[in-house]
Amino acid sequence: MNEALLGELIEPCYDNNSGELYGLSSVKGISIMKCFIETKANMEGVSLKPYILVEPNSFAYVPTTSRNGGKITIAFNQTPETFIVSSSYQVFKVIDTTRLIPDYLHIWLQREEFDRYARFNSWGSAREVFSFSDMCNISLKLPSLEIQQKAVDAYKALQTNLAAYTDGIDDLKLTCQAYIEKLAKEFPAEEIGEYIEPCSENNTAEKYGLDALKGISIQKCFIETKANMENVSLKPYVLVEPDAFAFVPTTSRNGEKITIALNHSSDTYIVSSSYEVFKVKYFEQLVPEYLFLWLSRPEFDRYARYNSWGSAREVFSYADMCQVKIPIPPKKMQQSIVDIYHAQYERQRIAEELNQILKESCPVFIRQSLSN
Repeated sequence: MNEALLGELIEPCYDNNSGELYGLSSVKGISIMKCFIETKANMEGVSLKPYILVEPNSFAYVPTTSRNGGKITIAFNQTPETFIVSSSYQVFKVIDTTRLIPDYLHIWLQREEFDRYARFNSWGSAREVFSFSDMCNISLKLPSLEIQQKAVDAYKALQTNLAAYTDGIDDLKLTCQAYIEKLAKEFPAEEIGEYIEPCSENNTAEKYGLDALKGISIQKCFIETKANMENVSLKPYVLVEPDAFAFVPTTSRNGEKITIALNHSSDTYIVSSSYEVFKVKYFEQLVPEYLFLWLSRPEFDRYARYNSWGSAREVFSYADMCQVKIPIPPKKMQQSIVDIYHAQYERQRIAEELNQILKESCPVFIRQSLSN
């Protein structure tokens, strides 16, 4: 089996968008998930001439490695389109495809082993950098092209399965949103205060322990608490039973999102007494998950932020929550939209599992290719 320095097989790419052939739709950033994403930068008034071209089968990465959660932001352009990226990125491509298949290198760079190597070999004081020279100094073993291709084929088969699930998610989201907009036009909006009630039952008997203790993410789901619970009594904590809601009244410094969650599980959670907990009074009139769909929308986030009050910190109280208005159609119609949401959620869950399998498979594919 041959071994080579990566620098023998790749070369940097410096072609700029000087002719402005590519516009804003071609501008990309790179996620720590190692894929190209739509840029989050404010591009107003920014010239695209200095941006670097990332042609099909080319790589781009961010040389700065500090503050990236131990991951290297690198991506491979698997599409037939040319992207453009900031000139602060390093772009390169494989030049010796008789020894190295670009897709095989992509699998190699996806591994956590590469992240650890690049972090260890990054240099700098104010910020640590993994330069193109450092990339070229990587030594890698090269199985035959036939074996490399087998690994690539197996990887792409998993990618195809993942795409089959992710492709339908956006369609389901659009269907869900269209249904919600339709209901908003057909049914009058009512205050939800008539349909909900606060929950103030505490964990006084300490029936629930640390395993039941939850926080709430701005992604609107319950998460494991990040608080230091050493020597903290759980008696004052408030119970969140199945199908009950909890939210954080303080709305400032939350990235414009309201931290609210619905307990979808069959378990009872406990949360800090600083949280507001409530539940739907009559399931025949209002389906909890239908209500949660409305409270998960960006429109509700904007409404709650606008209607938050306070000086040192802004608060959206339970009384404010009661004044929120939503259309309340018959239960059967509510359940229909919830069913669409469930289908979307299930596809999303499976897609996330497949994506994790894809990540975990990269080192396996490389090991197998090197053992042949």
